[in-house]
Amino acid sequence: GRVTLKSKMAAKPAAEDMRLKVTRPGIQTDEMLDIYKTWAKDYDKDLTAEGYAYGGHRKVAQTLAGTLGDRRDVRVLDVAAGTGLCGQELSKLGFTDLDALDASQDMLDVAKTKNVYKNFLKDFLGPNRLHIEDDTYDAISGSGLFCDGHVTSDCLEQLIRVVKPGGLICLALREELLRTSEACKDLEPRMAALQSEGLWERVSKEIFPSYCVGFEGAIFVYKVL
Repeated sequence: GRVTLKSKMAAKPAAEDMRLKVTRPGIQTDEMLDIYKTWAKDYDKDLTAEGYAYGGHRKVAQTLAGTLGDRRDVRVLDVAAGTGLCGQELSKLGFTDLDALDASQDMLDVAKTKNVYKNFLKDFLGPNRLHIEDDTYDAISGSGLFCDGHVTSDCLEQLIRVVKPGGLICLALREELLRTSEACKDLEPRMAALQSEGLWERVSKEIFPSYCVGFEGAIFVYKVL
């Protein structure tokens, strides 16, 4: 029995292998997009494989739905939407007015095949102004966007800008990154600072099991003021 366990542990899930490549500290944007170009076609298969069992997208959809109560007539922007895993879960829960935003056209091309989004926006999340009018959305969903080489807390003002007052922003990440990742260490302090500035207020924070195999997730819900 011991041998089997060892060999099982030695085989790193493909998703974890690719995740380490794409979140390598110091990775450049074009290199990151090249990885997603090749990964896009296998992304869903790798993330949902038994050894990885990614669940962040489902938790975001359920948490957003729970916070909204019975409301489903809301316009939602799914940020760092990737191949549309979160959009699919939102669609299952009755949301029909969904847009997808991602920096990778290849990932968005896969998301289009899911038939759950209305509009597709190819854009980077950062301090740059998104090509979206102020107060456009009732809610934002996002899972797995905060990590090295990807999105940092410098995008939060833009997310707040495009959500209507009273709207919700629901974001999840691997919990340990709040402590271990240079890209994520200032996420909570920045969230708190924006609350002090009167831009939004925290509705909830939850640590949940099974963000992916062996890792907890952290999920935040904020209300835009």
